[in-house]
Amino acid sequence: MKAIAVIVSAGKGHRFMEGRKKQFHFLGEKSILAHTLDKFETCPLIRSILLVVGQEDMDYCLKEVIEKYKFQKVSQIIPGGKRRQESVKNGINALPKDADIVVIHDGVRPFVTQGMIEDSIHSAVRYGAVVLAMPVKDTIKMSNPDGTVLKTLDRESLWQVQTPQTFQVNIIKEAYCRATEDGFIGTDDASLVERLGVKVHILPGSYTNIKVTTPEDLLWANLFAKMNSLTKEDPAGGAKNR
Repeated sequence: MKAIAVIVSAGKGHRFMEGRKKQFHFLGEKSILAHTLDKFETCPLIRSILLVVGQEDMDYCLKEVIEKYKFQKVSQIIPGGKRRQESVKNGINALPKDADIVVIHDGVRPFVTQGMIEDSIHSAVRYGAVVLAMPVKDTIKMSNPDGTVLKTLDRESLWQVQTPQTFQVNIIKEAYCRATEDGFIGTDDASLVERLGVKVHILPGSYTNIKVTTPEDLLWANLFAKMNSLTKEDPAGGAKNR
């Protein structure tokens, strides 16, 4: 089995203080992206990493992330697209021909654990398509166009989806090919697979496996990072950082 990670970090939107993009903001002594890559670098089931970043960030990533922290598994730095879906597609198109499993992960989810990664790979081998997710804790309401409540959704059947999302390569390639042909834009990778009629299995993630997209998220990330440095282990219960 050959599992390849596609780490997507081509976001061009929100910037944090000091003019840095969110993925390059520091948590402790390393950037968010470096923390994320570290989890895949140290995972024995990951054969190599394809890092997808903005065209304008490729040189910076090479010098200030890959070379600086001596990541050995990053085999390619790939330019992203205008949308996340285009960026993931670029990563999938660069997969080696002998790849069996692809693990797609957001570059700004630095608290993923080795256990999550390995569980997702084993489950993808068995089922074909898996996502990490956690039960929704808040009440969720559907609204009318005028901003009034249409109905309250059954919270028991709702899940907050995370990454990694992990697939057998033939399935995700077909899903992206079909989406391109149909002009379909999904909210995540699994939504493309669902259109094929393939069942996507849910694995438990962690409420600490947050995606850093706002300054408020960054406050939580710094808290988790501080916890990690004090306890010497992931707050989500996974493998130690390098």
